[in-house]
Amino acid sequence: MLEDLSQYILDIAENSAKAKAKKVLIELAVDNRNKSIVLRVSDDGWGMDEEFLRKVEDPFTTTRKERKVGLGIPFLKQAALACEGFFDIKSKKGEGTVIEAGFRKDHIDCPPLGDVAATIATLIMGWPECRWIFRYSVDGNSFILDLDDLLDHLGDRELLKSPKVVLWIKDYIQENIDLLNQKKGGEDIA
Repeated sequence: MLEDLSQYILDIAENSAKAKAKKVLIELAVDNRNKSIVLRVSDDGWGMDEEFLRKVEDPFTTTRKERKVGLGIPFLKQAALACEGFFDIKSKKGEGTVIEAGFRKDHIDCPPLGDVAATIATLIMGWPECRWIFRYSVDGNSFILDLDDLLDHLGDRELLKSPKVVLWIKDYIQENIDLLNQKKGGEDIA
């Protein structure tokens, strides 16, 4: 299994980019009342036919040529179910894929969030041609980063290859995550 949710986000979102998605929406929702974390990644990439979709949770099913195992989806499912959560995947050939995993936040096996801001910044730098939308919410309060909105200010997609710009994006995301996670009563809420 992977160490934290940011690594699952990276793996699943990279699958979306490799499936030629033009738009990828990554949603991470923390609900402290219900003690849950829900990760949802949806894209408009190639999608999967019904036969491949039935097999995709098997680690020996992959589209990769360099190795014959694909562990991202099986590991994500295993991690979610290990902490009394859920896993769901829907896909349609030519339309895209939606993967959703829920975690019981207070379960001992629930993975930590990890460096989500660095992960999103890495995805933007790695696939600047893709429209990345990241939504992070805590108890109904949300922060949304839409790459198209960012590009309205930057003016040039080529700037997304600049380490300085990507570091600024990472810091901007982290600041907003921190604002939503601000301490209440001496405890981190996310």
